[in-house]
Amino acid sequence: MPSRSTPDRAARTRRPVSFPYGLIGGIAVVLIWWLATHVGGQDSLARAFSPDAALAALVPLVRDDHLVEHAIVSLGRVAIGLGWAMALGVPIGLVIGRFRTIDRMLTPAFQFLRMISPLSWMPIAVMSLGVGNRSVCFLLAFAAVWPIIMNTAAGIAHLDARWIQLGRSLAASRAEMLLHVYLPGIAAHLLTGLRLAVGILWIVLVPAEMLGVSAGLGYLILDTRDRLAYSELSATILVIGAIGFAIDTGLRALYRRFVR
Repeated sequence: MPSRSTPDRAARTRRPVSFPYGLIGGIAVVLIWWLATHVGGQDSLARAFSPDAALAALVPLVRDDHLVEHAIVSLGRVAIGLGWAMALGVPIGLVIGRFRTIDRMLTPAFQFLRMISPLSWMPIAVMSLGVGNRSVCFLLAFAAVWPIIMNTAAGIAHLDARWIQLGRSLAASRAEMLLHVYLPGIAAHLLTGLRLAVGILWIVLVPAEMLGVSAGLGYLILDTRDRLAYSELSATILVIGAIGFAIDTGLRALYRRFVR
């Protein structure tokens, strides 16, 4: 007689269906937003910031490619700023994490600079680089470089010494050690630093794009404010949050896949 314990055991070991807590939380936020703009009066200004007004304004913005063009410009600046931050932050973090003397020399200065808001460098960036893309990309790179440096250095410091000994015992060159030992060994720390850098950089993006540029999501915020197009302003804010959430979700998925 076949045993009935096997199907029961298989049923118990099945992965349970996850409850959509995130979806419920999002619906609750939208509901609170709607109540805040519709209940308690007939203020037309409050109605302009309501979720239904924002969604209604979002459709023509996307259909006319107006919003898409500004988003592409902003993402291009983000890519340039993050690229410069990676190009500077990863080598500096490798050196700091590898050599204790350099770590002791540079870490206090880096910690001091890290605590300075990137936005406080706006006047210096404009005077040095002029108004436009260069000053915006400088501010973005300055905001993103510190998490990359610190997490890269932390990854080197926590790297298993046996990996390094194994590489040396196999007479690996410096380039081989870098590509096959150091970078794979710090991948988790580096991806964490990248995620933190993108979060900070995305927050700095909007005020940085108010430096006299003629395109970008930050510029669009100022433009809709000056035109008193508050529903379009709300739609732009929604898009900024959605793009940032999508980027962070992609980085979290990359982290889980790479670390696994």
